Amino acid sequence: MAEEKFLHGSGLLAGIAKHLGPLDREQLTVEAIGTEALTTSEIEGEILDRASVQSSIRRQLGLATDNRRVKPAEQGIAEMMVDLYRSFSAPLSGEMLFAWHRMLCKGRNDLKDVGRYRTNVEPMQVVSGPVHSPKVHFEAPPSPKVPEQMARFVRWFNRTVPAGDEPLAALTRAGTAHLYFELIHPFEDGNGRIGRAIAEKALAQAAGQPTLTALAATILVRRKAYYEALEAANKNLEITQWLAWFAGIAIEAQMRTEARIEFLIDKTRLLDKLRGDLNPRQEKALIRMLTEGPEGFKGGLSAGNYSTITGASPATATRDLADMVGKGALIRAGERRYARYAVAVPVRSISAVKIDEDGNVI
Repeated sequence: MAEEKFLHGSGLLAGIAKHLGPLDREQLTVEAIGTEALTTSEIEGEILDRASVQSSIRRQLGLATDNRRVKPAEQGIAEMMVDLYRSFSAPLSGEMLFAWHRMLCKGRNDLKDVGRYRTNVEPMQVVSGPVHSPKVHFEAPPSPKVPEQMARFVRWFNRTVPAGDEPLAALTRAGTAHLYFELIHPFEDGNGRIGRAIAEKALAQAAGQPTLTALAATILVRRKAYYEALEAANKNLEITQWLAWFAGIAIEAQMRTEARIEFLIDKTRLLDKLRGDLNPRQEKALIRMLTEGPEGFKGGLSAGNYSTITGASPATATRDLADMVGKGALIRAGERRYARYAVAVPVRSISAVKIDEDGNVI
């Protein structure tokens, strides 16, 4: 069953994470929260700066930072994701949702309703795609009905916690909560990001600890299917297919998180093995590659990329890269100008997880 697989996976992730040292756990937390912040924004078409988001997250967590100036968009999503991480066990409330909305809308002057439910008289349409050619998936309830419907939603969410009056299974509750919230679409903007945060909160409450599940990162990979599943659930008011789709996404997200933790462990081993064997240019390039995570550079690192990162001349870049291959830091594919390099760390392939309508993993 999908529910059993998810809960087993949660325990497995917690066990693997316990084997990390303090610095690696800190890095995992920052990278996991940062990746979710970046990908939940990218689903909505907003591309943020990774370094700025991670810097803001470190500041929010009281960790050492590079003291860089962070723009409002990066700061806002970082604040919301850290608050979600810290307050996962707290009951949901309108005040919490309003605070998240204010964080998300930090620095924006184009919205009328910030930190409160929408009041616009125009229809609220849920769309995806480019601004010049949006696809309308469904229309949310009119604004006057939102406060009452949200009060009902918040009561339902708090009633269905694991120790609540009407507890629901983890995936059922998280999937229903996300769909329920998205159909109301209570805010002028930011509903997708807040809705996914609510789903993460539900999963964390089921696990009894903050989860670092790559939910938004997985939805981003399946973005087209995500909007289609939401649209289908809204049209027929039958959520069984939606819950089966969401369960597959949540379990796939766990797999991505496990791959991220294993990558971090392997990365630490690689750096320990190479300590003192690389020159400063090589160290800089390797660390830059490792910050990309398990996916690495798209298309692999080229000699030109290496020169851009390190400032090395073409000849020096070629020698440095060949030396890194010889020392086991990189793996090369291709020859001459077509040569591309990847970090010598195993990368797990992640495939889609299918769940049938009875909750069984196919």
